Amino acid sequence: MNRITLIAVLAVLGVGTYVAMSSVYTVSEVEQAIITQFGKPVGEPVTTAGLKFKAPFIQSVNPIERRVLEWDGNPSDMPTKDKLYISVDLFARWRITDPLQYFLRLHDERSAQSRLDDILGSETRNAVAKHELIELIRTTKDRVPLRDTLLTEAERKQDIGSLVPIQKGRKLVEQEIFAAAAEKIQVFGIELLDIRFKRINYNESVRPKIYDRMISERRQIAERFLSEGNGEAARIRGNRVRDMNKIQSEAYRQVEEIRGLADAKATEIYAKAYNQSPQAVEFYEFTRTMQSYKSIIAEDTTLVLSTDSDVFKFLKGMAPDAKIFPQPNVPPTTDGAVSRGTGG
Repeated sequence: MNRITLIAVLAVLGVGTYVAMSSVYTVSEVEQAIITQFGKPVGEPVTTAGLKFKAPFIQSVNPIERRVLEWDGNPSDMPTKDKLYISVDLFARWRITDPLQYFLRLHDERSAQSRLDDILGSETRNAVAKHELIELIRTTKDRVPLRDTLLTEAERKQDIGSLVPIQKGRKLVEQEIFAAAAEKIQVFGIELLDIRFKRINYNESVRPKIYDRMISERRQIAERFLSEGNGEAARIRGNRVRDMNKIQSEAYRQVEEIRGLADAKATEIYAKAYNQSPQAVEFYEFTRTMQSYKSIIAEDTTLVLSTDSDVFKFLKGMAPDAKIFPQPNVPPTTDGAVSRGTGG
């Protein structure tokens, strides 16, 4: 009898412990809970952390995350306003603000992620289709791009190398997507906290064409600079030749002026010397003639001179080894001589 009583007591204690465990649950600081009875929510959502009680067996606890959650969309191809297909990768941050509404409409996080895919993807596609690519790439409309320092003032005025002006910029486009999506997501008990473009790239099919066009534009600019450089080089070479000719002509003019002044000075000296001393003039003529002999008489030199020549008159008193004889081709009425020498 005592054994049967012990078994009964143990059974009652076991059942009591199981019932007590089924009626107690805990909620952590990062969770909130919805209590359901036969699958339907009962009471208000439990949003405070601690030890809680529920009806055993017939009620269930459904924990719901209360921290900030992440949505990371898959890259999607979509066209811009200027008909360029781009691949857009987007991410967002969200949290559950109305657990009951969230539980009734979505029930779990997997369903919420799927709904976010639909809403955010649709709003992103609509926003991209309404704006040109430059609006999605540039951060703000007030950003001033760097300019090439090699451009001239005229080229800067023509906006060569500048970007197309924008009206909004990427931040405002993100705000448009955020405002449109947040209103639609709010009905699910979800608050959209932020949305950002992670990556924007050209579609794989059009990327080679875009790169080819960029290369072509860069080559056109390079050829323009090259042609301008060749023109500038030709101008510099022309100026160099012109300056060189000018310098040479100026130098030649100065040389001729100096030579003329020297000749005039020499003539003046000759005239003064002749007027002062006839003997000095004769001595000068003698020395000049002797100097001329060095240049006109060399080994085996033959001179044909008339007897009244200024050069011949100083040869009359030459050394005995010099041979002087009449000039054969001189008419009989004219005295002449031929001089042969062995050197100056």
